[in-house]
Amino acid sequence: MISQETIQQIHNRTDIIDVVGEFVKLKKRGANYLGLCPFHGEKTPSFTVSPSKEIFKCFGCGKSGNTITFLMEHEKYSYVEALKWLAGRYNIEIEEKEVSDEVRQQMQVADSLYILNNFAAKYFSEQLWNTDEGNNIALSYLEQRGFTKSILEKFQVGYSPNAYDAFTQAAINGQYNTDLLIKSGLTARNQHNDSLRDNYRGRIIFPVHNISGKVIGFGARVIGKAENTPKYINTPENEIYVKSKILYGTYFARQAIDKADECLLVEGYTDVVSLAQAGVENVVASGGTSLTTEQLRLIKKYTSNLTIIYDGDSAGVKAAMRGLDMALEEALNVRLVLIPDGEDPDSYVKKVGEKQFKKFIAEHKKDFILFEMEILLREAGNDIARKNDAVNKIAESISKINKAEDFTKQQEYIRQCASAMKIDEGGLTNLVNKYTREQIVRLEKREAFAEQRREVEVEQQKDTYFKVRDDIQEKNLLRVLIEFGLNQWDEQRTVAEYIFNELEDFPLHHEKYEKVYELYKNSYLQGMQPTAKTLMYTHDPEIAHTLVDITIFPYELSKRWEELSNRITDNKEEEEKNDVRLTVLYYKLRKIKSMIDENQEELEHAPSDDVTFQKLLIHQQLKNFEREITDQIGAVIVK
Repeated sequence: MISQETIQQIHNRTDIIDVVGEFVKLKKRGANYLGLCPFHGEKTPSFTVSPSKEIFKCFGCGKSGNTITFLMEHEKYSYVEALKWLAGRYNIEIEEKEVSDEVRQQMQVADSLYILNNFAAKYFSEQLWNTDEGNNIALSYLEQRGFTKSILEKFQVGYSPNAYDAFTQAAINGQYNTDLLIKSGLTARNQHNDSLRDNYRGRIIFPVHNISGKVIGFGARVIGKAENTPKYINTPENEIYVKSKILYGTYFARQAIDKADECLLVEGYTDVVSLAQAGVENVVASGGTSLTTEQLRLIKKYTSNLTIIYDGDSAGVKAAMRGLDMALEEALNVRLVLIPDGEDPDSYVKKVGEKQFKKFIAEHKKDFILFEMEILLREAGNDIARKNDAVNKIAESISKINKAEDFTKQQEYIRQCASAMKIDEGGLTNLVNKYTREQIVRLEKREAFAEQRREVEVEQQKDTYFKVRDDIQEKNLLRVLIEFGLNQWDEQRTVAEYIFNELEDFPLHHEKYEKVYELYKNSYLQGMQPTAKTLMYTHDPEIAHTLVDITIFPYELSKRWEELSNRITDNKEEEEKNDVRLTVLYYKLRKIKSMIDENQEELEHAPSDDVTFQKLLIHQQLKNFEREITDQIGAVIVK
């Protein structure tokens, strides 16, 4: 258990812009910072970070929180792991007890996989550098291919010995769970005798890191040529390894990509390592899989300029073509470079060196759409039908370009492609517009379906209207409590004490707001000075999310609320008090109105005259309370 003092020290030292900026490219916008949300795909930035409030909020998907919850959401850390990550970043010492084997096995699967992968990476590295087998077989092979010790250590390259279960036994001796070993892909079960064996034996190991440097999986490469065996064995998908969202080398390349404002994309692990060794550091690999939307969005966090480098053979050309439309839809500026036949980026950079390699890339970048057109026309030859297919494919690709954002680019593509394909420019424009309309129709159908679902939900929630309005009042009540609670209300009380007293007979209805209220109240009564920042350092993500909603959003009251609360006085202290007073009064008024409605409904179904009489008395009392509060509100406004 980490002490509150240590948590407070972490809180005091943490800079949310510094931390979030590790994962999201942020740009200053007024008092806040803006970037593309890392939690959902978007083309227009809606992810906002407030350095003064030390919170983030995405106005697209709704994700919100502070530095801790960002790490928990983005890196899938536990609360304690997020604190440890921050403590390590800011050189803060943490004292903690050793966990037992039983506690280790009860950890969440994601946390356990991180721990296991870290153990495995160290094990494989030890085997490469400090064993005769690793030196003689793996290291000698890597050195023959020109890899240096420093680059191998940087990427944590290792070796899995050729023994049947050497790693598995080492992991079991380290108290790692066998089910977890199989889930990680490091260990496999023999189908014939049910024994456990190493899955990557006799292979060179390339650890795959997430964006913060934690090992999430491995690529295991056969030594020499692959005969009757796959060249690579990759980690199976699990809680922390999803291949469609991973680009090998991102952790090492992210700063270089940002600096160069360009990302080079290759296919293999060795391509990345070789290029990095040669000084070309802004490079990542797709790991031999087809490009995915998630991978392209990962690139776009750092740059909008993508250069794809593939082998010049037919397989490389086809691989490059597959990612075109997705890249265009993500508004990336895509260029393509094909390495000369018989070479790949790894071999070619070693053959010509860094300077000539960079020169070759600069001189041989091809526009993606123009390249696609060239390939399709070459394949079509004099075949009219295939040429017609090529024209349609090019028109469809051009339609993927966001016309609102890149109208000039789209028009230039139409002009160049029409000229090269020897067709009428107007005809190609019409064809592009046809595909654009089809995309719009598909999008509208999806939106119409979503709207129908929303309408159904609205109908289902009509009976909760008053609860929704209570939700707004309760949110605003917590807003003034957190914002002004520590200020003085009068000579005897603070604002917090005034609110506590006023709410004795008017408890909050919504559980999430009640939890925040009780957290604030308990903290205050214990002699602390609670603020939004200190309250958000909690292990409960719901509380952190609720606090962000309360503090970062414009408040969902009537349009005249700001006019009413701000026109009263030019005195800031008095203005704050009136804000608090009005908020409390409107909250109580809303509660009384709800009670009146409930009592009225019970009155209409009263089973006897006695009950009817009681309900009438209650109704009269509630109406009196309502008038009193209404008069107080009027007195405040006209004051």
